[in-house]
Amino acid sequence: METSNRSLQTDFILLGFSDQPQLEPIISVFVFICYMVTLVGNSTIIIVSYLDPQLHTPMYFFLCNLSLLELGYTNSITPQMLANLWGQNKAITYAGCLLQFFFALVFGATETLLLTVMAYDRYAAVCQPLHYTVIMHPQLCQQMVLICWLGGLGSAITVCSWVFTLPKCGQREVDSFICETPALMKLACAHTRAIQIAIFVFGVIFLLSPVSLIFISYGVIAQAVMRMQSAARWRKLLNTCGSHLTVVVLFFGPAIYMYMTPQNTTSQEKGKFVTLFYTIITPSLNPLIYTLRNKDMKAAVKRMLVIHMVSKVLS
Repeated sequence: METSNRSLQTDFILLGFSDQPQLEPIISVFVFICYMVTLVGNSTIIIVSYLDPQLHTPMYFFLCNLSLLELGYTNSITPQMLANLWGQNKAITYAGCLLQFFFALVFGATETLLLTVMAYDRYAAVCQPLHYTVIMHPQLCQQMVLICWLGGLGSAITVCSWVFTLPKCGQREVDSFICETPALMKLACAHTRAIQIAIFVFGVIFLLSPVSLIFISYGVIAQAVMRMQSAARWRKLLNTCGSHLTVVVLFFGPAIYMYMTPQNTTSQEKGKFVTLFYTIITPSLNPLIYTLRNKDMKAAVKRMLVIHMVSKVLS
């Protein structure tokens, strides 16, 4: 009995798709493939951007940080998810749930701020091309990235202290495949209205405000390009900003749906698939978007492959 009580206090059960066991093998294969693509793709972006001197620019400095965030976010979630999908044991310890929740929130909140900074970088590149190197000097870029990381860390500490101090009254079945805010809040057996309002405010700060600033930046960029009367300028705009804007839509769309809409209007199964999208699919799509749509990155990858092949032949 003592062991059972201790288990109730320290373990959570991640239900995931256990009510539909026929889906788990299919989902596990899909998750594993996306995980491999995320690891290889984001690692490639970081390595190529570091090794190729032509990519030592503010845009690729921010892109490397974005890839680092995606790697951290994916590794904080996917291994535990695969373990639960492959085995019968769906349990996760209290400490494991807390760490997963904390690091996923750190990386996710930091990414919202970093995507906003990247939109400002694109604004400076398109609207202030002659002063771009002066505006986006290395010290400013480093300071902005540091602020993004500190903002994500501060938000994670605050929200963690709220969610994990709520009394659970022995409830430990989390109706999700990860430890995330909406699912954990439903376990609370106390009045959570004040915390829900506070988390909504954090959602405005880290979701609605960044995405609004991003679209304002792109509105200004579009106006500037429209005044140039050149089809080549439009192509430059798409090449410069298309990848970033695509990533913004894929990241913010599902996150806003999950965290900024009333939970009673979101069905459990639909919410799980939306969570699966922004935790698994989006991180795997980001490197593909940036490598397939970005001419500089594709050229850098080709140069790295040619250098590798030449060195292999010579050796």
